[in-house]
Amino acid sequence: MTLNVRDLRIDDSADVEAFALVRHLALPYIMWTPAAIVHRLAHTHPDARFRSLVAEEDGEVIGTAQVQLAHDSPEPGQGMLNIYVRPDRTRRGAGDLLVRAAEEHLTSHGATKLFAWVLDEPANRTFAERHGYHASRSAHFLRLDLTAAALPPLETPPAGVELRSAAEFTDDPRPLFELDAETASDEPSDVDTEFGDYQNWIEENWKHPLLDRELTMVALVEGRPAAFSVAHTDPASRRYATAMTGTSRDFRGRGLAKLAKNASLHRARAAGFTEALTGNDAGNGPMLAINKWFGYEICGSEVRFVRELT
Repeated sequence: MTLNVRDLRIDDSADVEAFALVRHLALPYIMWTPAAIVHRLAHTHPDARFRSLVAEEDGEVIGTAQVQLAHDSPEPGQGMLNIYVRPDRTRRGAGDLLVRAAEEHLTSHGATKLFAWVLDEPANRTFAERHGYHASRSAHFLRLDLTAAALPPLETPPAGVELRSAAEFTDDPRPLFELDAETASDEPSDVDTEFGDYQNWIEENWKHPLLDRELTMVALVEGRPAAFSVAHTDPASRRYATAMTGTSRDFRGRGLAKLAKNASLHRARAAGFTEALTGNDAGNGPMLAINKWFGYEICGSEVRFVRELT
């Protein structure tokens, strides 16, 4: 048995498909498409020092890692590594080799505090603890069967509020960038986010291959984007995912995020999508309540593990 770790070959479609398969088998609650994997590797900000790694056993890809610095955080020296091994190929050393390679990469670029999402299962938690990580916050994956869900009826927006799709912002998406930047900075997390690079947002988010601008809905108050629900879709699998839902601080408590997300879900079902996915920090009570109202059910959980280096 020969086991080695190397970088993902972005120009090798079979290699990218193997990476996507491992991720799908290990973490089926997220849409892993080859196009999205290549896009992230090609367009993540260079300051993130982003790498996609694979663990290969006798020519077969059995493990993966995505590794980067938190370049958009006001606190320097933070790194992130997310390791996933095929469930039927565990206990062969792939995870250990990926952790070692990821940590070496991050520390070589100045990281002193490392964060890793780990599935909330005994074997995964034990693996993280064995490598010197301790548990922090948790999050949930949620699923909604769009073929059976009794979605709340569509509501007429209140006076002064209108709903538009992101497709209507094609000529000037900057207002959506500004809303995204504000809401992302308020999300519960171990790692604070402050992004202000508009051009990078265009490349990394606005041009993301899974972004569905027709299904991404924006609530405007007197012409100003106030809330939105960002939709990612994979027509091949008929899966739809909410990548972000948020409301500007000035307009919270008015049900605008719920209004936008409901419109997006109705459009998704009408377009033939059969499964809706999303994820929430376990401490984000308001968003968990909204998703429960829609009928989402928790289908998996993960824990953020942290290692501080001396």
